[in-house]
Amino acid sequence: MDFAIKVGSADKQRSSCIVLGVFESRKLTDAAKNIDIAADGYVSNILRTGDMNGKLGATLLLHNIPAIPSKRILLVGLGQEKEYNSKAFRTAILSAVNALLRTAVSEVGLFLLDIPLKDRDLSWKVSQTAVLASDCLYRFDAPKSKSESELPSLNKVTLYLSDRAHLKIAEVAMAQGVAIAQGMKVAKDLGNLAPNICTPSYLAKHAVDMGKAHKLKVSVLGHKEMEKLKMGALLAVAKGSHQPAKFITLEYKGLGKTEKPIVLVGKGITFDTGGISLKPPAEMDEMKYDMSGAASVLGTLTAVAAMGLPLNVVGIIPTTENMPGGNATKPGDVVTSMSGQTIEILNTDAEGRLILCDALTYAERYNPEAVIDIATLTGACVIALGHVASGLMSNNDQLADELLQAAELSVDRAWRLPLWDDYQDLLKSNFADMANIGGRSAGTISAACFLARFADKYHWAHLDIAGTAWKSGKDKGSTGRPVPLLTQFLISRAMRK
Repeated sequence: MDFAIKVGSADKQRSSCIVLGVFESRKLTDAAKNIDIAADGYVSNILRTGDMNGKLGATLLLHNIPAIPSKRILLVGLGQEKEYNSKAFRTAILSAVNALLRTAVSEVGLFLLDIPLKDRDLSWKVSQTAVLASDCLYRFDAPKSKSESELPSLNKVTLYLSDRAHLKIAEVAMAQGVAIAQGMKVAKDLGNLAPNICTPSYLAKHAVDMGKAHKLKVSVLGHKEMEKLKMGALLAVAKGSHQPAKFITLEYKGLGKTEKPIVLVGKGITFDTGGISLKPPAEMDEMKYDMSGAASVLGTLTAVAAMGLPLNVVGIIPTTENMPGGNATKPGDVVTSMSGQTIEILNTDAEGRLILCDALTYAERYNPEAVIDIATLTGACVIALGHVASGLMSNNDQLADELLQAAELSVDRAWRLPLWDDYQDLLKSNFADMANIGGRSAGTISAACFLARFADKYHWAHLDIAGTAWKSGKDKGSTGRPVPLLTQFLISRAMRK
């Protein structure tokens, strides 16, 4: 998909199709009025017939409009003018693109940017359009011998402005939106791969290839190196699998060596059976998505590199399978983490926090400005927040506020949960410094409390993406979240430099 920004009038453009907005009152936008005047009231007459009512998301495709160079016009409903907001804008874009995908249109010109929004600026509209259109066009047919769906004809989207003075701002926003979309595609592609393909070794190879493509410093540690570093918690999870565990780091340097990096730590469980604490069989196939945290780190770094952000960013990915077997870790085992703290493993299905805690300790060596871990960590988070928002916990209010602002701006929502010391008692153990679970109550918070014990030397935040990383049912597939949130956070940080 190619994107472009141009300045021009709707009635002068030669294209396969142009998209114009209509409000529920049948009021035309300025661009639509220009078309209507040039076509001697053709659009107004269509509206008077009642075929297009302007309701939000409604569409009507018109052909061969008199005196108009474009072959087609797609009218898209914007809803009530007084209620036109960012949500309505997103709905209109999605409706328009999805309508075009059912046609033979190869290129389209969108004339929806000049319609004012009370709550968002031009940059937001441009970036969101690129992300939403790319998401609509996403297909994952790689493992299939034959594609079951026709590839869409649409391959170019041009966004039109009326004022040349806004062109530069729009071009920057477009580059950001395209980069975010690229990052989301990386995350979705990795997440959607079958677990026999996307193994820890596969993720390591992807990271190495990505390093070559984007000039990143990449390191991959194997079992011996992790053993030497005393990563006892991570290796305890890996014991039941025949697939070798990997510990991956990627370093992006957009600033000088003296600048502290932002460190992103992604959970990379490429398949989670639960280990000895075996999961029920229903929907276990979806446990291939338990590496979505790792995928989001790789996707975010792809976006960062594409934009050339003036930041230093480090990605850390501890990756393994969690499998049952004769050598697998058992409930009741006590292991020693890289930090030296001991852990009683009461449930082997609480494995994500075990691989993350060693990664969080490893992150100390970078003297980070902030550390954010991303993990499909708890089913409790799905119960609490559903599939709308990721759970956010942090030991630093400013960092948490920045992430929440980025979540709102990117429409990749998150909600902050408490991380009070009161919850730490849930992790008490008679036989080790802590247990790896805290019982049924406050499961998402107790998991974050566990991680907090390994992140007390820097500003840290935890994103639980168990409810947002993928969809189930007929639309099953990776969402690419929270790449938009993380990328927007880093864009905002870069702007402060």
